[in-house]
Amino acid sequence: MKMVHLPALQSAALVCASLFLFACGKTPAPPQPVIAVPVVAKEWNKHGGTDAEQRFSVLKQITPENIDQLGLAWAFDLGVSRGIEATPLVVDGVIYVTATWNKVFALDARSGELLWQFDPQVDRSKAADLCCDAVNRGVAYSAGKIITGTIDGRLLAIDAKTGKKLWDVITVDQSKPYTITGAPRIVNGKAIIGNGGAEYGVRGYVSAYDVNSGEMLWRFYTVPGNPEDGFENATMAKAAKTWNGEWWKYGGGGTAWDSMAYDAELDLLYVGVGNGSPWNQSIRSPGGGDNLYLSSIVALRPDTGEYVWHYQTTPGETWDYTATQHMILAELEIGGTARKVIMQAPKNGFFYVIDRATGELLSANNYVPVNWASHVDMETGRPVEVADARWGGKAPYLQLPGPMGGHNWHPMSFNPGTGLVYIPVLETPFIYGDDKSFAYTEGRWNTGSDSALASLPTDIAQFKAVKASVKGRLLAWDPVNQKPVWQVEHNSAWNGGVLSTAGGLVFQGNADAKLVAYRADNGERLWDFFAQTGIVAPPISYELDGQQYIAVASGWGGVFALVYGGLFPAESDPGVGRLMVFKLGAKAELPALVESSVVKPTPPASTADAATIAKGKLIYDINCTVCHGDHVISSGLIPDLRWSPLLVADEAMQAVVIDGALTSRGMPSFKGQISKADLTSLRAYIISAANDGLEGKLRIGK
Repeated sequence: MKMVHLPALQSAALVCASLFLFACGKTPAPPQPVIAVPVVAKEWNKHGGTDAEQRFSVLKQITPENIDQLGLAWAFDLGVSRGIEATPLVVDGVIYVTATWNKVFALDARSGELLWQFDPQVDRSKAADLCCDAVNRGVAYSAGKIITGTIDGRLLAIDAKTGKKLWDVITVDQSKPYTITGAPRIVNGKAIIGNGGAEYGVRGYVSAYDVNSGEMLWRFYTVPGNPEDGFENATMAKAAKTWNGEWWKYGGGGTAWDSMAYDAELDLLYVGVGNGSPWNQSIRSPGGGDNLYLSSIVALRPDTGEYVWHYQTTPGETWDYTATQHMILAELEIGGTARKVIMQAPKNGFFYVIDRATGELLSANNYVPVNWASHVDMETGRPVEVADARWGGKAPYLQLPGPMGGHNWHPMSFNPGTGLVYIPVLETPFIYGDDKSFAYTEGRWNTGSDSALASLPTDIAQFKAVKASVKGRLLAWDPVNQKPVWQVEHNSAWNGGVLSTAGGLVFQGNADAKLVAYRADNGERLWDFFAQTGIVAPPISYELDGQQYIAVASGWGGVFALVYGGLFPAESDPGVGRLMVFKLGAKAELPALVESSVVKPTPPASTADAATIAKGKLIYDINCTVCHGDHVISSGLIPDLRWSPLLVADEAMQAVVIDGALTSRGMPSFKGQISKADLTSLRAYIISAANDGLEGKLRIGK
């Protein structure tokens, strides 16, 4: 696959006119099947299907020949619609699923009847510490207990039959901007959980808790702390030698906020580690260094948390290139030899095949267009960087992948029969450049990159070019030969996780509000179902009474949808979040959509001077864009500030933005982060945006 290298900075129109085209050509012969297939045939009782996280079902009742008979068996309204990312679990005929604000539902897996629901009553003001929407990715099951994390940093056990809370422990310092969005994993009677919050100034770690009592058994920090405080172990002391400056004052980052996998034979737990804090390494660790264990896969002993090995995908990362993306364990025949491997397609755009016993790199190739590195050196295992891409202290650099990554959190799937990995990939360019006015503030969005560079262009021609360059696709990847086999282009960059089955099918939801089935061998689109709202969660499959079911949760949201959903609209509008379950011969229907019209009030006249508006835009970009949208153009998932009645006066906005009048509804207080003077500028910018008509110019149809 050809690498593409861009100069340090080009105009958006020039860049995006031909930005990183990626063609797979004719479909080659599929690779050789793998050697071993770890499976659970009837239930889906672990997050990734099994500890190997393959997200492959051996069920094969549903096939390309009868897929046209697949219909909706039942659907359950979750009562919310924002950012449903959960993988359901199915145990003993019960399906467990989570919704926004960590609500847990137990349903009869045959009928959809509600058995119980549990609301952990999370502190919704913690939405201020969530980089990427008020989401969570599901629960874990162990010995009659449902284990779940919460956005305010707790881990809870719930009785799987009754929904009664059994224990509730705090896993973080709640005075700091830690959150939990990932699903716990269960290993040897231990619930393993990490956390998020790197951009806000925290130090990452992963912890193990006894599933029966909630007692913490061990904790492994992913980055070193202040050397004056001493190091927790020799591993942290060694890692500290790869850092410079006073990184601990910025937290350091390295949060393990999502992916894990477990090999029972080797007794190794694999943890994906996130980005640095701030992103800009020239601030975080002046003088460079690998900054272990940022952007790494780390292998630990699950009973003790002891370090065994690591592989760092992006040494000294400075681009938000997390290695928290989905990891898959498999056995592949490579060069005539059976190898136990771990596979990952992290944000940085390279697909890695690694020996999971030793951490040895076996192969790597870019699965999306990449311009920050030319290749991965197989002798050193390190990427060969393009000099201009390391932007700290240099000119801004237009890069692909950007911080959304070539692959984000949405799980991929591995089919042992075809030998292919099915990856939901993105192409989202981004301009990185030094924030000349950067001042670290815990609890704020600390990237060290100029936020103005990340804002989409308002020139219409440039915006159209950017829009054309932002892509999403379902990619079938041959991990043995490190090359694409087939791909399907989507209308949006932000689409759902993936399931593959022994029936020869691949299922994926998308931003156009459809669950789609494709042929696993060539990507032919065979079937779809309109879900009424976008699907970002991954499907699962299970069997009851000899019938195969497909289940998926719908609910449009996540960071891309919030920031850019108003400017890059898909066929999905905000709608009802549901759990939908399908089987052959079923013919249920979703309730009809209710048409609603929103009356947009006339905003106050824009009277502020240009300097005040410009200051307000900077405040907005740092504090508000991640929820309310670039250029104050909302996705519709969250109230559009341009039509807010609070714009009438500073005092009205102060009651919400500073005094926290709406924290119970998820609108956090920015007291200590936004001053009253800042609020005046912020209000002026929002009023200006409400009057500039930019949405009508940029929101180019659906």
